[in-house]
Amino acid sequence: MKIAHSRIAKGVFALGALAAFGAFASSHREAPSIAGTPKLDGTDFYMFRSYDPARTAYTTLIADYLPDQSPAGGPNFFSMDPNGLYEIHVDNNGDGKEDITFQFRFQNTLRDITVPSGGVATSIPLVQAGGITGPNQATSNLRETYTVSVVRGPRRSSAGESLKKTDGTAVFDKPTDNIGEKTFGPGNGYAAYAAQHVYDVSIPGCEAGKVFVGQRKDPFVVALGPIFDLINLAPLGSTNVANADSLAGKNVTSIELEVPTACLTGAGSTIIGGWTTASTRQGRLAASPPKSGHGTAYLNGGAWTQVSRLGMPLVNEVVIGLKDKDRFNNSQPKDDTQFLSYVTNPALPVLIETLFPAAKAPTNFPRTDLVAAFLTGIDGLNKPANGVPSEMLRLNTTIAPTPMGSQSNLGVAGGDLAGFPNGRRPGDDIVDIELRVAMGALCVLTTDTDKFKVGCKPADAPAGGLAFTDGALQTPAAFPAVFPYLNTPLPGAVTQPQ
Repeated sequence: MKIAHSRIAKGVFALGALAAFGAFASSHREAPSIAGTPKLDGTDFYMFRSYDPARTAYTTLIADYLPDQSPAGGPNFFSMDPNGLYEIHVDNNGDGKEDITFQFRFQNTLRDITVPSGGVATSIPLVQAGGITGPNQATSNLRETYTVSVVRGPRRSSAGESLKKTDGTAVFDKPTDNIGEKTFGPGNGYAAYAAQHVYDVSIPGCEAGKVFVGQRKDPFVVALGPIFDLINLAPLGSTNVANADSLAGKNVTSIELEVPTACLTGAGSTIIGGWTTASTRQGRLAASPPKSGHGTAYLNGGAWTQVSRLGMPLVNEVVIGLKDKDRFNNSQPKDDTQFLSYVTNPALPVLIETLFPAAKAPTNFPRTDLVAAFLTGIDGLNKPANGVPSEMLRLNTTIAPTPMGSQSNLGVAGGDLAGFPNGRRPGDDIVDIELRVAMGALCVLTTDTDKFKVGCKPADAPAGGLAFTDGALQTPAAFPAVFPYLNTPLPGAVTQPQ
């Protein structure tokens, strides 16, 4: 599809504002059931053309899981669920169904290191028995590994093929979490250790790519606490308030792939959609008593059941009603019209007006401006031809990546067509953009002639021209410019002076 660059240039903020409706917080603990199953809780999903100058022919896919990780989260820290199935899906023909799925399965192997204690070999209570500098080291008491398969077609009825390392093996090591500097060494000790877990891989049916799974500093920036305390902040104040980021001290676990872009697109379309899901076995019984070992407290069986879903950010958190949050996490994009009323008649703008009476909610119902953003993609930017309305992150792969130093944190809204909502990069400040959209920015910018074809006008959005913000600044400069693109996780402890 030809991109109407001149048309976009006339209203870059409006197009940037066409992100999925939602605001405030990344998807941490967004639904009742998943809040009790953090290992399967997806927090963020990113999809963008790789902006490493040597890798511009690739697209990076990142799915973050296991929210609110305290760096000092010992003694067990934050392994993934070996009874879970973690997936990244790509729709490359606009029908709301997965055409390519990357499946990740994890395994924990206990080395059961012992120490002599009064003549008895006693199992240690820690995940490490000394310093760690490389994968599967003898001092690592718990080895976490994973496999990756690529499935083409329906994810549950199509056969998968394994991704393999350059040595032909198909089992990958996940780095131990950043316990602290005495375990991994001061300074860049952990960064050097984790870098050994970035693998070059062969992808069946594609050229080579890269894979990494491991703990990272939580990349999302948001005034999370004040937002959920009835928006206890100045929504028209500074965009860079000191100490506003409620996630500044948290880590997450990232599942990352860098795939040749040509392997992700479909015949006749350069626009792809993406989302991530996590599933668990339908049946789980508490073992009484558990067997000796690691992770033996439950017996799992039955069919896979999806319990987490994330595409465009923030959707389930602040768009879907509380009664349907678990249902959304179990749903598929092709069936998203069942949630249409949450978009056409949203609750959040009404709540904002209640808290700040001067910020009048938009009056155009149904909210066709949000339908255009939320379910169809943006006409002239990342809307697939003949697409089925469905919620997912969408990326036009013909738009070249913007080098790190030239990226705008407002993405398309800042004149940077390679950023959100054309995909999503770590440095894109989605909160400010989406908050303004919720209050009708698109209706103001489409003008009375509705040049963006979203079905509203400026008079429908009295507060649509206001610069709403949460005060927590997100900036591309905060992130690395190469894969895996996210920052080294915060350590549980730093080296203490002797």
